[in-house]
Amino acid sequence: MLSGKDVNVGDIVKMKKAHPCGSDEWEITRTGMDFGMKCCGCGHFVMLARTKFEKGGCGHFVMLARTKFEKAAKAVVKSAEAEK
Repeated sequence: MLSGKDVNVGDIVKMKKAHPCGSDEWEITRTGMDFGMKCCGCGHFVMLARTKFEKGGCGHFVMLARTKFEKAAKAVVKSAEAEK
């Protein structure tokens, strides 16, 4: 469950339904009265009103990573563990 206060620019969130390109991951690019989100698959940009995000946020969005860098760091750790 996410609220608008839990989300920051650069966060990666996962939607319940996939985008037509097949990706269900979105990067938050803007916060405020509305949210700017960029599809991690194709780069498509959409704006979503804060009220709609917060209403739909309950179960529709899941936080994947705080930033792209955290996501990349987790991937490096997983690959290092796999090699052992």
